[in-house]
Amino acid sequence: MKSEVLKTLSTIPGFDGLDPASISIKRLGGFTNRNYKIDCVHGSCVLRLAGEGTSDYMDRKAEYHAASIATEAGFNAEIVHFNVGDGTMISRYIENLVTMDIERLRDLVALKRTARAIRRLHECGKEFQGQFEIFEQIDRYLDVIRELGAGVPDGHEELQNDAEHVRAVLLAHPLPRKPCHCDPAVENCIDNGERVHIVDFEYAGNNDPMWDLGDLSVEGDITVEQDHALLTAYFGHEAGAFDVGRMIMYKAMRDLFWILWEVVQHAKGNPAADFWDYVLVRLGRCRKLMASTDFPKHLEAVKRGP
Repeated sequence: MKSEVLKTLSTIPGFDGLDPASISIKRLGGFTNRNYKIDCVHGSCVLRLAGEGTSDYMDRKAEYHAASIATEAGFNAEIVHFNVGDGTMISRYIENLVTMDIERLRDLVALKRTARAIRRLHECGKEFQGQFEIFEQIDRYLDVIRELGAGVPDGHEELQNDAEHVRAVLLAHPLPRKPCHCDPAVENCIDNGERVHIVDFEYAGNNDPMWDLGDLSVEGDITVEQDHALLTAYFGHEAGAFDVGRMIMYKAMRDLFWILWEVVQHAKGNPAADFWDYVLVRLGRCRKLMASTDFPKHLEAVKRGP
């Protein structure tokens, strides 16, 4: 591990002449990418080594553009180096911040801080280069799965058919796109008790802002009451039925999307986790939501429009 990190650093201007003995390396988390905290004469940084094959579906130029905008707006860590060819990135390590977890997010004060951080990102006034089109992404992953000859879990085909109705309803009332993170998983939110930063802009793109809230809700495993607090903090007032409905639709589509992503990871033998277990958890949660008595009501609210 250390030799690979040192080899990478030796190719990066400003880090290439450092004495290896003066560099401290600590492995951080990450599923597809490998992340390391680097302490050296330049201070504390985070080195990201992009996962093998991620360039097949990641637009690194769009990621760098989005991450740079987020850094300028004060939401993201400072970028020290970014290689759009292979996805290698060095960013400044943010001191005195705590990586959000599900338990911390369930605190309503922390949840509201996170909602306001997402709102500030959406309202930063600059467009990202890429467009995050959820249904195009789903179609793309289905193609990859077919190319790999991989199988999907039992029950997925029924969900996929139901999702076509959701697709038609959402696309019937398109709203102005906002610069969105598109993957605000809990661990991508970093909190200092006063302000939340958001990191990792790999999937960032212009998108329906309710995607980000639905995403956070799913990954944070938050309750209906907490969903209400999240939306209220985001808008600064009670959310209307149309906005609530869109967020619920995206909660379902979020799980459907990541089911396919995790099937791909499983098929490729990614050793970072037991991705098939994740697939089954998401499948069960998505089926439960879409079969709930409230789901058709939310779908109808979206169908009616704003």
